[in-house]
Amino acid sequence: MLSEYWKQFKSGTDIRAVAMDGVDGEPCTLTDEVVERIIAAFACWLSEKAGKSCAELTVSVGRDSRLSGPRIRDAVARALSACGIRVLDCGLSSTPAMFMTTIDLGCDGAVQITASHHPWHRNGLKFFLPNGGIEGSDVTAILEKAQVGEKPTPAAGVIEKVPYMVQYASRLRELIVKESDNGEKPLSGMHIVVDAGNGAGGFYASEVLAPLGADISGSQFLDPDGSFPNHIPNPENPDAMASVCAAVKAVNADLGVIFDTDVDRAGCVGADGREINRNRLVALASAIALEGNEGGTIVTDSITSTGLKTFIEKTLGGVHCRFKRGYKNVINEALRLNAEGINAPLAIETSGHAALRDNYFLDDGAYLSTKIIIKAVQLGKVGKTLDDLIAALPEPAEGREIRYTITEPDFKVYGERVLHDLETYAAEQGWQVADDSREGVRVSFPKDNGDGWFLLRLSVHDPVMPLNVESDTAGGCDIILSQLAPFIEKQTALRRK
Repeated sequence: MLSEYWKQFKSGTDIRAVAMDGVDGEPCTLTDEVVERIIAAFACWLSEKAGKSCAELTVSVGRDSRLSGPRIRDAVARALSACGIRVLDCGLSSTPAMFMTTIDLGCDGAVQITASHHPWHRNGLKFFLPNGGIEGSDVTAILEKAQVGEKPTPAAGVIEKVPYMVQYASRLRELIVKESDNGEKPLSGMHIVVDAGNGAGGFYASEVLAPLGADISGSQFLDPDGSFPNHIPNPENPDAMASVCAAVKAVNADLGVIFDTDVDRAGCVGADGREINRNRLVALASAIALEGNEGGTIVTDSITSTGLKTFIEKTLGGVHCRFKRGYKNVINEALRLNAEGINAPLAIETSGHAALRDNYFLDDGAYLSTKIIIKAVQLGKVGKTLDDLIAALPEPAEGREIRYTITEPDFKVYGERVLHDLETYAAEQGWQVADDSREGVRVSFPKDNGDGWFLLRLSVHDPVMPLNVESDTAGGCDIILSQLAPFIEKQTALRRK
């Protein structure tokens, strides 16, 4: 069992913690000593998993632009090489690229130093094997080894610098040339704005788009800066999206692309400056993924809109599997369906995590953006745009997310009880509870009584219950919330954040 001390480092399938002092009340806990103990434990775990001695292992290491990245990179490389492992230092890298080193460079494992969209003072570790990212149970096993100080017999490994991002960018360029069938400069005449948010995604403008003829003027925040001086690199952040939308309009670009810090998520902006994000991004990715996969299943998270389900099933002729929040959850569900012989080409969250079967079910913002750009080129040849592809998507009039903190110590037990009681309450009210909800309680309301739905669910890792509400009519969210209010008011351990 993990102690409370070691448990603090586990965040789903990642390691995350405070990596720099500078925020009151949040001292640095991801110290060199902690990193080296975790990495030594990872070396033991990987050796067992791969059936190889440490001297036979090759592990790649990359990092995003966070200020603590170089320090942690040094600690990771030092700990791996001290176990006799061959270390490939890939420098500034995207998270998806680090997985691809297990394919292209034959690495037995990969470590990416990132905390995704979290604040500047936090950082973390993500681990990959050749079959994908490791599971939460694997992270627990590694931390249990770190807790008891398990480490391999000391040996002398080597550290080699490998500029893998050059190869990764080349792969994306080759894909655009091949699939767009528009010559060696297939993006000539296209104006694409990239917003990297000072994360690791700046390469996409200079190393992928520009060499293929794209006009990338107006692109912004391409230089890595872990203090994130302009906006949070996060497609879900309203300020970040407003910034890239404004940049697209300012230069009359054809398309905008925005990445999160480590480029495993992306969002887009149309030529009109309107964001293609959340449900609109899921719709666009679904339209692309279902080409050649007629009748295929699209796996999404739980908070997708009613209109999106209609679009996937009625307009695209696919099947919508509304699953759970968490990119690893939707990916694993798509993998399960395919293993059962069900055609599921895409797993995608409204957050921008998108994993396509033709890309190893790797959630890769740069790959998704590449597929979208290819489709834009193809549509342009026949006088159409990306907006035409999702024009039939019914969109809600309004939506909200309210987050409640659980004050009970055993938050999971309390949260599950709330959801059980809500199901009973919904039945008493005669509400329509969704029969395809695989997470929380989702209730739909008719046109004359809110014209929408709510979903109350329990966070997997935190003492939080998010409540998502959507309506196809202005003012409908208030109507729905007013009906739910008597139930929420009786939940004494829920506090609105």
